[in-house]
Amino acid sequence: MLHRTERTLENIPVGALGLIPVVGCEELGSKVNDYLVKWRKESAHEHKDDVAFSGYERDTYIIDAKVPRFGSGEAKGIINESVRGKDIYLMVDVCNYKVSYSLTGNVNHMSPDDHFQNLKRVIAAIGGKCRRINVIMPFLYESRQHKRNGRESLDCALALQELVRMGADNIITFDAHDPRVQNAIPLNGFETVPSTYQFIKGLLRHVKDLQLDCEHMMVISPDEGGTNRAIYLANVLGLDMGMFYKRRDYTRIVNGRNPIVAHEFLGSPVEGKDVIIIDDMISSGDSIIEVATELKRRKAKRIFAAATFGLFTNGLDKFDKAYEDGIITGVLATNLIYQSPSLLSRPYYISCDMSKYIALLIDTLNHDGSISTLLSPSERIQNVLHKYKNGAKI
Repeated sequence: MLHRTERTLENIPVGALGLIPVVGCEELGSKVNDYLVKWRKESAHEHKDDVAFSGYERDTYIIDAKVPRFGSGEAKGIINESVRGKDIYLMVDVCNYKVSYSLTGNVNHMSPDDHFQNLKRVIAAIGGKCRRINVIMPFLYESRQHKRNGRESLDCALALQELVRMGADNIITFDAHDPRVQNAIPLNGFETVPSTYQFIKGLLRHVKDLQLDCEHMMVISPDEGGTNRAIYLANVLGLDMGMFYKRRDYTRIVNGRNPIVAHEFLGSPVEGKDVIIIDDMISSGDSIIEVATELKRRKAKRIFAAATFGLFTNGLDKFDKAYEDGIITGVLATNLIYQSPSLLSRPYYISCDMSKYIALLIDTLNHDGSISTLLSPSERIQNVLHKYKNGAKI
């Protein structure tokens, strides 16, 4: 079991730690910073006379960086303090649509393209002066365009290569839509981190009467692309797994893709069982609700939908109705991307905080430690299951 207090971080840090939450990621960055400040205040006394640990304990690790815009909508990156020799961690939320700027007097909401451009501006402002650049991009920019069908651009691969050319040494993302996109930068650090442990912890904290066995519970993948995620969750919980596949009409194209005709189910009966539907993202939410409706038709008991990224691009009305109709009992998503106040106020929504996990990743990498144990949370999952079954606080 990996607790921060039990870790031996004797490696000399790569450089003094610096954290830059790019515009739109300030809230998550602040939470991560609070953990780092707390942990290092607890352990700094061990190294206070060691010159290699200079600047190890600070009141904040956040570097003062801004991306102001001109009236024309153009922008520039500015860093207001020295970053020479520092180990810099840039955090960016490309899905934060709430951030806006003035464009010739009109309010313009920032798209993923704008956020990615801001990230590049800050890297350009660093100008190669720091010891190492690490990019933490929870929602991987353009990750939904990870492969080519016909005459199409490979946007995610291009973005990764661009970051590497600008000097990024490590890129850390969460639940990449297809992790094979890392083949675009085979000689650089690329990690896709699972959120499984936080989902389980969030669910067990909010639902007190779950029976975690094959007779009473099941894990479902809403499509064939997410089967690995569902298989892992089912295996660590000791449950059965089922999946749906999307039957499409390949004679038509609607909004750039072939419309789904039906969701066909493969797996053992779900009657009377609680069900977890796990996916990497909830975009419009249509697929999740259709799958949940089909499971209810098959007499499933309670249905919980878990996704790393809750985008809810078409609003929350469908989920409100599904909750009122008893189709969905709960929706779990992380705070890795922007969560609107209206989403957080929903009675069925369970927010899973990832800030401590990110802080642990940063702290370990800054000490040049291995993060392999952090990327495989099986032991921590078993520990939290043991606590749940014994009625202990999680």
